[in-house]
This record gives sequence, structure tokens and C-alpha cells, in this order.
Amino acid sequence: MPDTHANPPSCSRATLLAERYGAPQLSGGPWSGTIDTMLSHASVRAYLDTKLPLGTIETLVAAAQSAATSSNLQVWSVVAVEDAERRGRLAELAGGQRHIRQAPLFLAWLADLSRAERVAGAVGVTLEGLPFLETFLVAAIDAALAAQNATVAAESLGLGTCYIGGLRNRPLDVAAELGLPPGAFAIFGLCVGYPDPAYPASAKPRLPPEAVLHREQYDAAPERDAVATFDARLATFQRSQGMAAQGWSQLVANRLRTPASLSGRDRLVAALRALGFGLR
Repeated sequence: MPDTHANPPSCSRATLLAERYGAPQLSGGPWSGTIDTMLSHASVRAYLDTKLPLGTIETLVAAAQSAATSSNLQVWSVVAVEDAERRGRLAELAGGQRHIRQAPLFLAWLADLSRAERVAGAVGVTLEGLPFLETFLVAAIDAALAAQNATVAAESLGLGTCYIGGLRNRPLDVAAELGLPPGAFAIFGLCVGYPDPAYPASAKPRLPPEAVLHREQYDAAPERDAVATFDARLATFQRSQGMAAQGWSQLVANRLRTPASLSGRDRLVAALRALGFGLR
């Protein structure tokens, strides 16, 4: 039987939706405990120094491997980092993010074409399709799908998580730290651990559904009003968190204004080629 019920046990549907969008939302559709977990997601940046239960990594990997994978190629891998010193070095490579040091587990998710090349080489086949952008995209998408499965699984167990895109700031150094072979690239990292209750994480509001949901064909007509509404909602959230009220439009403009604002990731194509990806 599907895990559905009219009244989620942990928090009401109305409350979860209101927190996710920064304002009350109507939803009369189906619901489940899994959706409870997904809507409750918040990036956790403060962790207790508590070890994870034995077998946690294996459970999360099993959940990750249950995600869809294009053509069953399974062109992703994950490096589980528990060593405190290595986590500290990765924290610095990712821009000095201290929660990488705090979390007892750091998962580096890889677009990994190296395994496919080794497998094909073992049967005497040269993979001429490896150096194409499509193949890299398949690996990157597979890794993201797997990681999100693991994230939902972790949060369903009461663990906190935080994605770390900063691994792409210095990809060659990250590859050296993780001992990656040519054809493997750390797409992002994921902190996993028990949230520190002294620093509770709040669900960050998202764009109103009308800004992202298109029916039958793309229609940008509702976007202007939806974005203006969201600018105000996000500013309210930012003030509630003791942050400077910036609004979403300005955030997007600042993040993508110049190549320098990409924190080194403007050189990613050159780095990927140096790591063995053709990207034709």
C-alpha cells in the first residue's frame, strides 16, 4: 500500500507548504510521509559531534543506487570521507565551509566515466562515445539523482544534510585529495550528521509554483508578479534569520553578474578537460 494519509503525523500539510513557500498555499492533492520529509528539508550548517550508527553509509548508498540511472550505465560514484583531517582540507578547498569539518560524514559525489572505460577496456572495446558532452551530462545527472535519494533517506532518519557546490571551486585539488582517476569529477559534496539543536535550520522559501510550473507549453507571463512576490517573501525570511534583506532578484544578479562571481568555476571546462573529460 502507498504511504498516504490525509493528515501528516509530524507537521500539518498547510504548515509545511507555508514554510516552503513563505506564505500559505493550497494543496488538495495526495500526500505521504515521504513528502513530509521532502518539504521539511533545510540545509544544516551546524552539527553535533556524534558518530553515525554503524551501517549508515551503506544504507545511504543503497538508497542512492535505487535512483534512476540512464541506460543502466551507473556512471557515478561516491567517496565517503570520515577522516577529520581530510574533511578539514576539503573544507578549505570548498571555500572555508566549517560545517564540512563538523559533520561526521562528508560524501563527495562523482560523475565517474572511469569505471565504464575500465569495464570496456577489459573486454577489448574503446569507448569513442566517452568524450562527448552528452556522456558527461549523463554522469552528472546520474550523480545528482543518486545524491538526492541519499539526502531524502538521511533526512528520513533524522539526520541533517547540506550540499556543497564549493567542491567545484578548485576541482583539480579536490581530485588530488580524493585520489580520483582520470574521468572522475567531484560534482558536489554532501555533509551528513545530526543537527545541532542550538542552531536550528529553517526551510528556505522557494519561488511560487506559478514561476516554475508550466502546463503544456512554456509561459513566462506569470513570472514578473511571481518573482516580485518572492522577492518580498525571501527578504522577510532573511530578516527573520538575522540576515541582510536582499531579495531573490538581486541575489541572482549578484551571483551571475561576472565570471569572478563564480568563485573559480568559470574555469571549469579547462579543469574538466585536464581531468580527462573531452566535452566535444
